[in-house]
Amino acid sequence: MQSRLTCLWKDPSAPKEHRAAVSLHSHTNHSKEGLSFIAEYAARQPLLNWALTTYSRRAYTRGAITVDFKKAYWTPPLLPLAAFRLERDQIEQNLNMAAMVSLTDHDNIDAPMHLRVVPESNAVPISVEWTVPFKDAVFHLGVHNLKDTAAQRTAAQLADYTEYPAIERLRDILKMLHDDPEVLVVFNHPMWDLAHIGKARHNCTVHDFIAELGMFIHAFELSGVRGWEENRAVLDLAEKWNQLVISGGDRHGMEPNAVLNLTNAGNFPEFIDEVRRKRHSHVLFMPQYAHPYTLRVFQSLLDTIREYPDRPKGSRCWDERVFHPDRNGEVRSLAEMWAKPPSFVTAFFAAVHMLEIPSVRDAARMAFAKPHEEMQFSLEKRQEAQGPWNESRALHSSRTHSTKSTAWPTLAANLRRSRENEGSPS
Repeated sequence: MQSRLTCLWKDPSAPKEHRAAVSLHSHTNHSKEGLSFIAEYAARQPLLNWALTTYSRRAYTRGAITVDFKKAYWTPPLLPLAAFRLERDQIEQNLNMAAMVSLTDHDNIDAPMHLRVVPESNAVPISVEWTVPFKDAVFHLGVHNLKDTAAQRTAAQLADYTEYPAIERLRDILKMLHDDPEVLVVFNHPMWDLAHIGKARHNCTVHDFIAELGMFIHAFELSGVRGWEENRAVLDLAEKWNQLVISGGDRHGMEPNAVLNLTNAGNFPEFIDEVRRKRHSHVLFMPQYAHPYTLRVFQSLLDTIREYPDRPKGSRCWDERVFHPDRNGEVRSLAEMWAKPPSFVTAFFAAVHMLEIPSVRDAARMAFAKPHEEMQFSLEKRQEAQGPWNESRALHSSRTHSTKSTAWPTLAANLRRSRENEGSPS
């Protein structure tokens, strides 16, 4: 088993050794992104909390609408073909390589299904980011390359589990996915506490999940939109469980995926075989990952609230892409429910739009930048360890031992000695 990590800005020649690059895990306007984080953040910000409370009272008084962020959601700005082209063009134009793109909307396969009938994107795999409640946590699994003939049925099974979770059913579903050698199952951003249960409880539940079901998971994701400290924790997790790491950009805005995979595969099923059977993964960090993390978050927000006049009517302005139940419980866009956005929202968005001014953006880049030390990604050989879930749960009767090349011991030690850096592995 071999996982390699490369930073393009350190080793620009790395792609030359490979035939193609793979973009995994990015989103289109078919994803429904929750807004509950707004209420949680506002609870810690007195001024924002006051503004939201005041507006909520006004909305109820004037329109009998109860503001409920748990039922509200927004959709990313890119249509499926535009999202596909963004990822493909980064690989073909910036790396001069063949491109493979797997789009994974939340619990929805509409985007790849639509793209399969477009000549330029008809090879796109049918993939999804599956929301998986497990005990007191919530995980996201990237499920890539469902079979055309069974995709809709499988997607319905996944959605049914999300709505009515039961661990015994989860095992059956994961086994079904694993039994298809051309399906890839990735544990997306495993260290992200999506259920907000606390870091310690989340980490314990992650280990329980892997101990019970890890034999059906083919790789752990290094995420393009999570900080380096969290990705470093994923490396430690992979070392503990003797698992491959793989790329996952998790793009929602206009910045193409910041983490890719390099491969010599000729098509997506061959890439899956490279990961699942040959146990090879070469993760490539793109230059945008080295940019200050906070600035990248604001840039994604800017992409979300920007107006797109060339888009179809109903998706041009940000409030046409944000949805909330009306007084009757029917989910509608905010643009349909108000005459204009609240003044405090308009003022905040105006401040974010200042990032489009080059001088302001340069100043923000300097302000958000963090000093860091050089980190080396060196390789050393050691014997492959017994899978920890085998030791704790005896789920497999035996396991073949083989020599592997791994970066984890040296890399983890270097990272622990380095100062904290959320923005870059460099």
